[in-house]
Amino acid sequence: MAHRTWLESVRSRLAESGLTLDDLVSRSGYSKTRLSELLRGKGYYPGWEITYSVVKALNMPPWPVRRLWSAAAREARKDSVWIRNGIHAVQPLGPEEPPTAHLGFTQAMRRPYTTYARAFLQTDQRAQWVVAETFDILWVNWREATASPDTPRHAWLLLRSRVMSRAFQRENHPDLRAAAFQTAGQAEIDDLAERMARIGRLADFFDAVARLPQDQLDVTVLRYLCGIDADAVPGIVGLPLAIAHTLDHHARGALNGLYPHTDTRE
Repeated sequence: MAHRTWLESVRSRLAESGLTLDDLVSRSGYSKTRLSELLRGKGYYPGWEITYSVVKALNMPPWPVRRLWSAAAREARKDSVWIRNGIHAVQPLGPEEPPTAHLGFTQAMRRPYTTYARAFLQTDQRAQWVVAETFDILWVNWREATASPDTPRHAWLLLRSRVMSRAFQRENHPDLRAAAFQTAGQAEIDDLAERMARIGRLADFFDAVARLPQDQLDVTVLRYLCGIDADAVPGIVGLPLAIAHTLDHHARGALNGLYPHTDTRE
């Protein structure tokens, strides 16, 4: 999956550029056979040197692509020496300078994106990694993101797809039951039997949350698991205020019908 992430961006940029494979050969210095193998994404995982030659030829930002390439190399079970040697063979890359608008966007969205990811992925490390990956993909495809009708919505759907692809699944839904262990109320209960009973009730409640339609699920998790203010949610998910509030209303109505006395904040 990680390999496909950066490779699809390379393919899209090549198609957008109008360059032929022969043009890429002359610009990169690699043979048509090697470049064809890289672009097909089958048979082997390409080294950073040839990958960088294509990235440079297509005028793509090398820093985020290198991070995505490294992650995919680890997923392809390449050892750390192979990865490190490939990186050291292409030095330096120059200053890491994301677009100013991208930098501002990531600074504004890092916290809510990370808290959302943590709800599904359960650890800070996994959440931070997925958010960093999302921001790198967004940087590589920043022109596409800013050309979309709504950049925040484009970015949110990208984050959601990365989170859901890694979330634990239960009956074709993300498994949110572990969130029951993270609520403040249960942690304050001294009696073990009472605490476990409350966790069990909350686990059932969060399982119901996970079965909400996707946009309702997103708004509910941000509001009631992540503690995001209602007026801030629309800007995070890239939806108009009225639609976000309607989603919240419908989600609360559905959940109150099933679990009328459940309050995750207790």
